[in-house]
Amino acid sequence: MDIDDILVTRTIFKRFSKEFPDYFEVDVAIAGAGPAGLVAAKHLAAAGKKVVLFERKLSIGGGMWGGGMNFPVIVVQDQSTSLLRDAGVRVIDEGKGYYSADAIEAVTKLCAAAIDAGAKFYNAISVEDVLLSKGRVNGFVINWSAVEIAGLHVDPLTIRAKYCIDATGHPAEVCNIVLKKIRPTEGPLSSPHALVEGSMDAAIGEKAVVENTMEVYPGLYVAGMCANAVFGSHRMGPIFGGMLLSGKKVSDLILEQD
Repeated sequence: MDIDDILVTRTIFKRFSKEFPDYFEVDVAIAGAGPAGLVAAKHLAAAGKKVVLFERKLSIGGGMWGGGMNFPVIVVQDQSTSLLRDAGVRVIDEGKGYYSADAIEAVTKLCAAAIDAGAKFYNAISVEDVLLSKGRVNGFVINWSAVEIAGLHVDPLTIRAKYCIDATGHPAEVCNIVLKKIRPTEGPLSSPHALVEGSMDAAIGEKAVVENTMEVYPGLYVAGMCANAVFGSHRMGPIFGGMLLSGKKVSDLILEQD
C-alpha cells in the first residue's frame, strides 16, 4: 500500500482535535507523570472520575524511570507491593521487607493501567499557571513545553478541574506558581520551610511523603516528592514505596470529597 503523507497528517490532526476538547473540563487534573501521578490517575479514573494528566517531558515516569543511577531497578517495601502487582508488575521479594522491580516495567505498566482505567495523558505539555476563582485553584494554565523552553511569548490555554494535583516531584512546579503569584498567608505554602527540600534520609522521607500528601491550598493537592518539597522534608533516592502510597492517598482524599 502506498503511503499518503497528507492522509497521515490529517489522521493525527483529526484525532487530536476530536479528543482534546473532551478534557477542557475534568474532575481531576494532574501535573506530573511520576509514580505518584500515575497511581493517582489510575485509582481516580477507576473510581469513575474524569482525569487528565499533563507531563512536561516526552517521557513518563519521573525519577522512577531511571531506577537507581540509571540501573533500571527500584526498591519498594511490602506495604506498597500490591499497587505494583495490581498493575501486573512483577515484584521480587529480596528479604527483610524489601522488594525489587524492574523500573521500566513498573513505569510502563502503571501508565497502561491508568490509561485502561480511563485516564487521559498528554506529554510535552507544561503547567505554567493555575486557574483561580474565589480563592480556589480550579484548573491549570497549559502550554507546549517547547514554547516554554524556547522562551517564546505564546499565550496558553486553560483546563478547568474540580481538583488539581501537583505531582511534579522535586521542583514542585505548581506549588511554586501558587507561592510566587498568590502568596498564601496561611497553610503549608506559607511556611518558611516550603519548597526547601531536605537531604537524603530515606527512613524519614518514605514516611513523610505519605504524611505530607494533602490539600495545601483550596483545590490543590500535593503528592509524591512534591509533598516532601512543600514541607521541607527529606528525599529518599530509588526507594519508591512511599511515592506509590502517596498517589493512592491523594486519590482517596479527593474521592472522600464527593
